[in-house]
Amino acid sequence: MVDFRSLEIFYWVSQLESFSKAAERLNTTQPAVSQRIAALEAELKTRLFARTSRSISLTEKGRVLVDYAERFLRLRAAMMEAVATPEAMSGVVRLGVSETIVQTWLSRFIERAHAVYPNVLIDLTVDITPVMRDALVSRELDLAFLLGPLTEPNMANLDLGSYRLAVVAASDLVVGLEPLALRDILKYPIITYPKSTYPYTFMRETLSVPEMGTPRIFSNSSLSTIIRMTEDHIGLSVIPPEVIRGELAAGKLRIVETVLDLPALSFTASYPMTLGGGIAGSLAALAAEVAQQDRIGRADRGG
Repeated sequence: MVDFRSLEIFYWVSQLESFSKAAERLNTTQPAVSQRIAALEAELKTRLFARTSRSISLTEKGRVLVDYAERFLRLRAAMMEAVATPEAMSGVVRLGVSETIVQTWLSRFIERAHAVYPNVLIDLTVDITPVMRDALVSRELDLAFLLGPLTEPNMANLDLGSYRLAVVAASDLVVGLEPLALRDILKYPIITYPKSTYPYTFMRETLSVPEMGTPRIFSNSSLSTIIRMTEDHIGLSVIPPEVIRGELAAGKLRIVETVLDLPALSFTASYPMTLGGGIAGSLAALAAEVAQQDRIGRADRGG
């Protein structure tokens, strides 16, 4: 009789088009995956994958089985969600996180997740949104807290709130009469998020005024480095005030008033709607709760 584990392995091999990636996704070994697929093909007496030296692809019978496998696995996921306790949920969830979230409420989320789902292991990666978006699409990540929402097909998005951006300077840096005009802002290098992110592209487009010269924009994927560069008088930074609450309170940094109408950074917990979301969907809902509590805390602080 075909068992759920074999169907699950077959399903992920078909989705990832790789035995090794399926093994990594399911926290097992490639030989174990190969053995399961071979046993499944022997039991069904048909080839499920066409193999070459460089790739694999589903056969006609394999494409038929994928539909049934997904139905079975969705039903199992729904059953576990409806009947099982959180302690019964187990597995590895590969989570990608933007550093803005790392600097704010990620530690509280991890603490809550471990308390509610003690048998779920979170494999954490910190990266920028474009990289995490591609990783979600290619199934290299199961869940990501990033700048969203994502518009790719079959991608679920839960709101995690937003953070306003501000122009920030070292407290003892004399910048002139505020609010600063564009010409005054252009006197300084601007330090912000990486080139492929919205804050960088917004600043580049806004400050690219031909008669005023080319803006000097330094991009960096590390918020801690951006903060340090700002403290060292290298330039003005464009970051959320929420990530520098300590530096603002200590008088190391200050917010500079400008004529810029800076956008807010909106974040979502995004995940592929594979098998109904499964553990990733449950963790996304938990993240939305933690983010809501963080928003309430920021409102109480006047942020």
